Amino acid sequence: MTYNSWPIGQLPEGWERPELNIVMKEYGLTNPMDVVDKFEKTIAEYAGSRYAVAVDSCTNALFLCLKYCYNYTNFDKITIPANTYISVPQTILNAGFKLEFYYMRWDGYYTLGPLPIYDMAVRFTKGMYAGGFCCLSFQIKKRLPIGKGGMILLDNAGAYEWLKKARYEGRDITKPYEEDIIEFAGWNMYMTPEDAARGLLLFNKLPEHNEDICDWSNYPDLRRQKVFQ
Repeated sequence: MTYNSWPIGQLPEGWERPELNIVMKEYGLTNPMDVVDKFEKTIAEYAGSRYAVAVDSCTNALFLCLKYCYNYTNFDKITIPANTYISVPQTILNAGFKLEFYYMRWDGYYTLGPLPIYDMAVRFTKGMYAGGFCCLSFQIKKRLPIGKGGMILLDNAGAYEWLKKARYEGRDITKPYEEDIIEFAGWNMYMTPEDAARGLLLFNKLPEHNEDICDWSNYPDLRRQKVFQ
């Protein structure tokens, strides 16, 4: 059996992972990709959004949201606080936008203005959805420390369908590869079932409400970096 002929969700013998097996058994799932769907729906309900799209990092969550908005906006410049993690401005540039910094003391999250995209990497608490596109981080130092992972919270059905395909090379994850008709070039930014399983197990141990892990004061002023001058 070749790789491309494997039905989605049916893994070769020996590929099972303990955490994945535990979650699939607990929720009565037979397809590993359904674990990702379960994780998304669990976090969406917790956060207060209609939808959630799991990806492999918060940085890539921001990138995909920027690329989606790029197709529907006349804005060519994004403004963000100068004190943040360096991957955020780099992602803005890589997505095709111009960049402008400003000074702001922020707590929990901030906007990639003027777009309704929120960097919510340091916040994870019940009811956290703030509208638009909220991008979460599950990096090892965060409240839900999967190791590397992220998620997009949103209410927009059209954006939800586009983002699900965009994270997975433009593919429809519900269809076998050889039967799918791919309409646009996507990216390899999806979350694996193993990571989603770990996320569910960790989530079940967290309290409903959690303090932000840091704020603007924990980051240097990126205007000093040569790459942005």
